[in-house]
Amino acid sequence: MQTHLAHTPLYSWHASAGGRLVDFAGWEMPVQYGSIVTEHEATRKAATLFDVSHMGRLRFDGPAAEAFLDKIVTRKVTGMKPGQVRYSLVTNDAGGVLDDVLVYRLVDSKTGGTYYQMVVNASNRQKILVWLEKRRAAGFGPGGPEIGPPKDLTFETAMIAVQGPKAAALVEPLVGPEALALKYYHAVELPLNGFPDAPLALVGRTGYTGEDGWELVVPARRAVAVWERLLEVGKPVGAMAAGLAARDTLRLEAAMPLYGHELSEEIHPFQAGLDFAVNLDDRWFPGHDALEKARREPSRLIRVGWELAGRRVPRENYPVLSTDGAPIGHVTSGTFSPTLDRPIAMGYCQPAFARPGSAVAIDIRGRHEPATVVELPFYRRGK
Repeated sequence: MQTHLAHTPLYSWHASAGGRLVDFAGWEMPVQYGSIVTEHEATRKAATLFDVSHMGRLRFDGPAAEAFLDKIVTRKVTGMKPGQVRYSLVTNDAGGVLDDVLVYRLVDSKTGGTYYQMVVNASNRQKILVWLEKRRAAGFGPGGPEIGPPKDLTFETAMIAVQGPKAAALVEPLVGPEALALKYYHAVELPLNGFPDAPLALVGRTGYTGEDGWELVVPARRAVAVWERLLEVGKPVGAMAAGLAARDTLRLEAAMPLYGHELSEEIHPFQAGLDFAVNLDDRWFPGHDALEKARREPSRLIRVGWELAGRRVPRENYPVLSTDGAPIGHVTSGTFSPTLDRPIAMGYCQPAFARPGSAVAIDIRGRHEPATVVELPFYRRGK
């Protein structure tokens, strides 16, 4: 029986451009258009466009939105300034990660009112909607106010990531210099230049590649026109479309965790090295008490990075061993890094073997390949 896959507003463009389409979290998405390495290197050296419209976009309105979200996510929402974006986590009652999310505090350019938006992973959108409704119906914690359900904007908008050191050359003609003035992890609503009805775009200086860049949320009906205009403007700087495969190698070089690999309901944030995204003091959210206990238990497996001496690439679930052959952990993501010209991997291992410089071995189909623990991220862009 064939499973129906969802399509983003840019699906027809991807198909006509020769994108290799695959099932990704229930969406038919382009994994690549040509060479993965070419798309990866274009992001590091010039600029690329990624269709990330499969990511869930949930809008929260009303005076209770701030308090509601503050009792849902691990990082403080109260006190966020207009235009601010925060990386945070949604955890279950045991402190495991249900999803990693972005929370935006925004100003509606039409009404001047404040609203919030949460961007969630495509694979977790339905799960998070159910979780939000469960917490909303239950009052979502001590002293919680009433609030209506969020508005799911996923299917009426498109989300385009413009990433790379020359991304500004693509973004400024479309939404103006105000976008370039945004600080990292800030967002604003701006009109799209050159369209007769002046549609609005939500423009955020965020991304998932380790490069500077912007993410634009635009009306679905304008998605193809916006995408094509960005590519046209970007021709002089070597801009191109890129697929999910390059997005994965880029985020791995930048040591950004991926849900279902480095993050899951069996992993808590402190294991994943996401201490900065957990504010425990003077607040409550699901999993708070479990995480309060977990941060005092350093004995569990923790996330680390490895570089390999050879050319063979480790993959998910490959065992990690001490130099005397004892099992000490496992790989969650691995690739051959085009930027570093060597295999790299992230995964979880015992704390005693997590210090940078520690020698380990990774079992790659029966062969123990030498590897070294390195500080994360593997790649950091220059200032």
